[in-house]
Amino acid sequence: MAGSSASLLLLFLLFGFSAAKELLVGGKTDAWKVPSSEADSLNQWAEKSRFKVGDYLVWKYDGGKDSVLQVNKEDYGSCNTSNPIEEYKDGNTKVKLDRPGPHYFISGAKGHCEKGQKLVVVVMTPKHSRDRAISPASSPAELEEGPAVAPTSSATVLQSGFVAVLGVLAMYVM
Repeated sequence: MAGSSASLLLLFLLFGFSAAKELLVGGKTDAWKVPSSEADSLNQWAEKSRFKVGDYLVWKYDGGKDSVLQVNKEDYGSCNTSNPIEEYKDGNTKVKLDRPGPHYFISGAKGHCEKGQKLVVVVMTPKHSRDRAISPASSPAELEEGPAVAPTSSATVLQSGFVAVLGVLAMYVM
């Protein structure tokens, strides 16, 4: 009996924590702006974060004054806004990370990219995502510096699943 409860827990860890997340770019609503310093760069935030296929990036900004452009590597490097892969202007942009590897984003506001308002997000391969799912819990310091997760209904489902697994484990232990 104890073996089957351990199997249930392992399945929960493998699949329950691998659910896609909505990640607020920069960890706060006003992060899509020209950075005040290199330390304030969104790429500093992205380097400390982990992204997997299926996650969503969420930008909150004034759609009347700015936009988010998804571009290729060359246009990212040169801040070329004339040929974006996608252009978002709604002020509440949500982009699904649909493949592993780098994803490039720049501001569509004139001169902003040249001043550092740009972002590269590297999405892990599925193998790395699985490794992350069974890694030990992060320390509180890591959590403070990690990505902010936008609230979603899947968080409630995940919490309910965790409570159900704990209930099953409690029945097998008794």
